[in-house]
Amino acid sequence: MEIVLKEKDAADWVYRGEGAANLVLAYTGSSPPFIGKVMRIQKASINGSQHARTPTAFSKYEYLLWGDIGNLVSSADRETAAQTFVQRVMSPLLGSKHVDSGKLVLVTREFLELAEKNVNSERPSWRVDAGKIDTHRDYVLIISDHSIFPHGALEGEPCISVEIKPKCGFLPFSRFITHGNAVKRCMTRFRMHQALKLHQEEISEFSDYDPLDLFSGSKDRILKAIKDLFSTPQNNFRVFYNGSLIFGALGGSAENTDVIVGEAFEDALKSVILADDGLCTTSLLQLVTETLYKSGVLDRLLEVQKLDSLDIEGAIHAYYDVISEPCVVCGQLNEDEELHRYASLHSLPLDQSLKIVKNFLIAATAKDCSLMISFRPREGKEWGSSNNTIRLESTGQFFDYKILEIRGLCCPCLYLDLQIKDLGHA
Repeated sequence: MEIVLKEKDAADWVYRGEGAANLVLAYTGSSPPFIGKVMRIQKASINGSQHARTPTAFSKYEYLLWGDIGNLVSSADRETAAQTFVQRVMSPLLGSKHVDSGKLVLVTREFLELAEKNVNSERPSWRVDAGKIDTHRDYVLIISDHSIFPHGALEGEPCISVEIKPKCGFLPFSRFITHGNAVKRCMTRFRMHQALKLHQEEISEFSDYDPLDLFSGSKDRILKAIKDLFSTPQNNFRVFYNGSLIFGALGGSAENTDVIVGEAFEDALKSVILADDGLCTTSLLQLVTETLYKSGVLDRLLEVQKLDSLDIEGAIHAYYDVISEPCVVCGQLNEDEELHRYASLHSLPLDQSLKIVKNFLIAATAKDCSLMISFRPREGKEWGSSNNTIRLESTGQFFDYKILEIRGLCCPCLYLDLQIKDLGHA
């Protein structure tokens, strides 16, 4: 019998966090199928209309893009389409061991309404004002709680998990970037956004974090990136102990790490990191660095991000050719020289234009993912049987680790108008 979550089940799900598109709840009940799981629920804008319970409504152009993945374009609803996109497109590219596509579970509208009521008091006020649970959904996505090892918290085994939002790890190299946007060639999108957020007073301090350090392949620069994320976590760095948040913010942006926050975090690590007083945090940051360096997961993620080889300033032209409409961007150009620059894009055969757009959308998904790196100390001084064991040199401890690419059920990169036009006119 298919499981359906009903109104009576809502009390077993508690707030874990949220992003722009999804709310995340963790399970606290005793039903075996949900122990050690979290739920991702799609959100709807307060000012926008919710999506009714309709089929995916792929346009004919989206059929052209994803038609080679038969069970994607034939999905009965958007939730199934998004899950299939992760299974069939992203998982092979990023590595199946690093991706959890989850399981769709039916829910009633009453469950969603009560779940929202139960957690609203824990959500940041600005998140509540911006979005609510989309109660018109038939399904939620259930995935493993990657802030713990399987059954780790239940058996009393300590687990430390670090969540990182890496952002785009390269500078665009497209020849289609205009002179007016040349800053993109020398400054990452993340750091440009930092300047904008500081100007708009959304943040109190400019972060020193640079994604180029994290993706550099240099252990020293990776460590610098992790230290910078720790110093200014905002919503890009969080740490969990046995599934409970001990550093960072759940649904909003954490303040800069001051002495009080740093000391509290140091104390929280003492039961896992066996370092001298004052060195637990330093040791954890080194452990994260060593794991990222050893695993190679950043190299693979960067490779997928770089499928966007033309930048939005090139992809937007291929997009208009795909949808068979006059190019709005070219229509705003006044100089023949600029028009000539894009003529080569508009003369491409349809299959090449489709490939440009498809790669752009896949890369956009990779640029927006989170990494969850979980550690569980091993007993004794020996390597495990698998390759997923690492030694922390500063303490001599061995840790099992796992790394997951975390992304939400809502995958707007499936839908052309939700990605290309918005970015092209930004």
